[in-house]
Amino acid sequence: MNSPLSSFQLLDLLKKAQWISEEQFQAARVHVRQADQELYPVEQIAELSLVRHNDESGRQEILDEEILTRFVAAIYKLPYIKIDPLKIDVDAVTQVMSLAYAQRHKILAIEVSEDEESVKVAVLHPENLNWKEGLEQALRKRIVPVIANPAAIKRYQKEFYLLSASVKGANNAKLQNDSSVTNLEQLIELKSGEESDANDQHIVQIVDWLLQYAFKQRASDIHIEPRRQAGIIRFRIDGVLQKVYELPTNITHAVISRLKILGRMDLAERRKPLDGRVKTKTPDGQEVELRLSTLPTAFGEKFVGRIFDPTVLDRKFSELGLEPETESTWRDLISQPTGIVLLTGPTGSGKTTTLYTSLKLLATPEVNVCTIEDPIEMVDPKLNQMQVHHDIDLDFASGVRALLRQDPDIIMIGEIRDRETAQMAVQAALTGHLVISTLHTNDAPSAMTRLVEIGVEPYLLNATMLGVMAQRLVRTLCTYCKQEQDTDPVAWQSLVGSSNKVAIPEKVFHPVGCDRCRHTGYQGRQGIYELVTVSDELKTLVHDGAEVRQLREQAIRDGMNLLRISGAFKVAAGLTTIEEVLRVSPRENS
Repeated sequence: MNSPLSSFQLLDLLKKAQWISEEQFQAARVHVRQADQELYPVEQIAELSLVRHNDESGRQEILDEEILTRFVAAIYKLPYIKIDPLKIDVDAVTQVMSLAYAQRHKILAIEVSEDEESVKVAVLHPENLNWKEGLEQALRKRIVPVIANPAAIKRYQKEFYLLSASVKGANNAKLQNDSSVTNLEQLIELKSGEESDANDQHIVQIVDWLLQYAFKQRASDIHIEPRRQAGIIRFRIDGVLQKVYELPTNITHAVISRLKILGRMDLAERRKPLDGRVKTKTPDGQEVELRLSTLPTAFGEKFVGRIFDPTVLDRKFSELGLEPETESTWRDLISQPTGIVLLTGPTGSGKTTTLYTSLKLLATPEVNVCTIEDPIEMVDPKLNQMQVHHDIDLDFASGVRALLRQDPDIIMIGEIRDRETAQMAVQAALTGHLVISTLHTNDAPSAMTRLVEIGVEPYLLNATMLGVMAQRLVRTLCTYCKQEQDTDPVAWQSLVGSSNKVAIPEKVFHPVGCDRCRHTGYQGRQGIYELVTVSDELKTLVHDGAEVRQLREQAIRDGMNLLRISGAFKVAAGLTTIEEVLRVSPRENS
């Protein structure tokens, strides 16, 4: 095919391949006549959301841009590549050709081989490769043309070159400082004049790119880590950190300074940890909040920005992964008029999402829901939210004391950390309020012994405690590439132990990896849960000072499913893997 592929031609080829029916073909032709002619044919037809007519997988597969691009690649007999920006060396590919050259020929270099003898170049017009020979001669490298999503080529063409130009511009704006470090004091006392100015336009552009990039990649955290020779940027995606980019040392410091300015943090203070927050918008216009934190390290300030998913407040329990029985029991617990209900688990286990989903359910016009948080993680107009301020002696305990004078029905305490806060939580529950809070323990039964260790009297704990739910997040398998395999009885036994609550399935799924999941085999996360309700038998054990093991055994007799049993249900349902559940669940539960 020597002429550019038109939308009508692509529709015709889809019909001949029996990917669309005659009715779909005729309806699509009408739309194509009215479509924006600036769009590439793949983009025009993807807008129609046509359902594949003869999809052998049995799914209702929608012909999106990636699927249509694969189809076009087969037509031209060229390799198909899904551009994954996390795996592209931006500095290397932008040196292959200028932005003007890339835009003129509608191409984008996406990979330079390790031996530097070849370059993969994504093309928008595979029928015209007249530029290929000249570029090969100029680079003295073999050019491998590939086909990629046209929208991605156009988007990353702008982003990669803008980022590269911003880094170069910032690097040239000021004289680089000496990155060789001989002692810690030198690093702490670095003068800001030796670094790129945080207000420099190039730095502003780098930070804007960084934030928008993180939103697009579904990152939950942004890490900027200064090292001796360079700064490392990493994103946490589905619970796993992935390296994104390297910045020169001086630009790394300037980027962190810019983020500190946005978070209204003390720019001059670099010797102690700082906290801040910033509110911005995602590429699709949703408001999103980031909690910012800095930490002094040997090579300068380390920065972490936690991104709070704006859809958290719209989640339902069914989306979180609770089994129906666990959800019903949890709803009963948080519907009680008085008492204490706890959520427990390590940082990043999804407690905040479960907490806000629960509060949203409870925050009706008939009740007064008050919170004391450190910091306020998601702002909801239905809640009366107060933030801890240690500099004015407003901690959790004093905050609860103040809230009790505000005629509350439900009090949410961000975290029970000390004896005074635990005692105030008990006091609030005893005086007729429902208290919901979090605690850091390995499992649900441990929460009760932890409160006793903190200083809560067992009889007061028994009088107020309603239940505890522990949780973890497991990565869910990519629905497009997961494959069945026979269940390994030994692995299954290591998961469920002596429990017979979940029958061993004949088949389980394992991760394979595809373009949609960045070849990890996983996409998204769900919770696994362990919920214990406080029975009379448990109260007796708590009163007698029983060990955690005894409490756990009694909770199991009362019907509690261990975290690993909750995970086993998800493995049997084909949602995750045995290895993933074992990775996140505590060993004590085996």
